Amino acid sequence: MSRPVLLLAAVAALISGCSSPRHPSDAWDAEGPVPAAADQPRLKGVRFQVIKPYEFSLDGYRFLHGVALASHQGRLYASFGHNRGGENTSTEEARYTVSDDDGRTWSPVRTIDGAPAPEVGVSHGVMLSHQGRLWAFHGAYKGTLKEVHTRAYLLQPDGSWKKFGTVIGGGFWPLEPPVPLGDGNWIMSGASVGGQNPPAVAISRGEDFTKWDLIRIPMSPGLGSVWGESAVVVNGKSVHLYSRYGQKAQLLTAVSRDRGRTWTALSPSDMPMAASKPCAGMLSDGRRYLISSISGDGGNRRAPLCVAISEPGEEAFSRVFVIRDSVHPSGPGESHPKAGLAYPCALEMGGFLYVGYSNSGGGAGRVGTGRELWNNNSAELAVIPLDSLR
Repeated sequence: MSRPVLLLAAVAALISGCSSPRHPSDAWDAEGPVPAAADQPRLKGVRFQVIKPYEFSLDGYRFLHGVALASHQGRLYASFGHNRGGENTSTEEARYTVSDDDGRTWSPVRTIDGAPAPEVGVSHGVMLSHQGRLWAFHGAYKGTLKEVHTRAYLLQPDGSWKKFGTVIGGGFWPLEPPVPLGDGNWIMSGASVGGQNPPAVAISRGEDFTKWDLIRIPMSPGLGSVWGESAVVVNGKSVHLYSRYGQKAQLLTAVSRDRGRTWTALSPSDMPMAASKPCAGMLSDGRRYLISSISGDGGNRRAPLCVAISEPGEEAFSRVFVIRDSVHPSGPGESHPKAGLAYPCALEMGGFLYVGYSNSGGGAGRVGTGRELWNNNSAELAVIPLDSLR
């Protein structure tokens, strides 16, 4: 063997000895663990707005959760699940509001669908603006969270919504808007309610958004029952899925290398995350983001609301910022030490990342007892300059 080849072999051996390959489930790639909440930098220049305040005394609605955002024909749409009764009961409605000034003010709330059949509730979902049409996909169920399925709607020129009924069964509840896969199909992530409640994805049959194939993510041994609210990031043929882990404050991950058709087993990652629905996506500059309550010391507390960011082209996250703390005296929005900031969604538009989220207001002043106290939220918005994420 020649001297140059021997030298190269020695260098390769040294590198191999000093580093180890990343585990497929790893999601954090920085020196040291994810920092504590107090040690994370606060984003600068963020504009906060209220989409829909909690105002039971005025409109009679208690439950509000699951904000979704879409930009359509120059207007910003926000939808959510709304209920005069308790969460996940048959009086739930899919409702929405519209802004013509980038989220600064909002129209009166209107209904997409409510009580389409006896004992059927329609809750929060996702929206997609594509080729001049605005689609909405909402989780629905019978009774109290039984026979979960997805219903599809299409906005009409007169402001009404065309109803397509059930388009995905199998317990599927959509939680992130459809993302193109690069092969003519689209992928929509969510949860499959029932059994172990695994995360799941639905893949469209081309651009027919009334026909989808449901794929449940396989689970690694020992996970038990989770609550697989999930999000995906698509990069070529690779799709990364990020999921809630039931009540455990740890991010679960799975990976597909064939555009979402087959998956590695869902496994615990090396990132903490509160037990809440995550939001994820790819910025236009090639950096991926993950939004939830992510800190080294937060446990299951749904605050602060954070965003983890990767380097361009990287699959793992390396920085985390605080979007908003629970105490926010400068407003607007509810401020309380025990406020939960949860179930985020995100939309990149015009050099900003628009993040919608629920604010529990710390439970202060909420009306009702028992189950009716769950997720009686305001809907709020954070508009983040992309430059602040660098």
